[in-house]
Amino acid sequence: MARESCPSVKCILLLDSEGNRVAVKYYSNDWPTNSSKLAFEKTVFTKTLKSNARVEADISLFENNILIYKFAQDLHFFVAGGDDENELILATVLQGFFDAVALLLRNNVDKREALENLDLILLCLDDIVDGGGQCYCGKSGDAYHGY
Repeated sequence: MARESCPSVKCILLLDSEGNRVAVKYYSNDWPTNSSKLAFEKTVFTKTLKSNARVEADISLFENNILIYKFAQDLHFFVAGGDDENELILATVLQGFFDAVALLLRNNVDKREALENLDLILLCLDDIVDGGGQCYCGKSGDAYHGY
């Protein structure tokens, strides 16, 4: 399958309840500098702060990006993709990341636990998405790349 035909994730963000970085990973050059990344994170956090995305993930179109997000305790999970990407695929990436973090943190999903296990969360980010293309797991649990 050609790389261009696979859905692409632009970034995955894990922010705290004040909009500060806990763990982030960018897969696109849409935000070339650290200051542009921080500005994007601040704007995304501010725009979604009043949302009630605690039970189910929510979706919005933001700066020509589809943004899927979910909140748990004092952590905010975000996945961004291009405005032409499939929202269901992006939502699946978000849910996979959320479920993996919950598993790693033994369902105690809060900032303190996340910071204590940051190494595992960063490994999780690397395993879920590789260069913008998401990885899939087969029924046997073996991971393989979608491109």
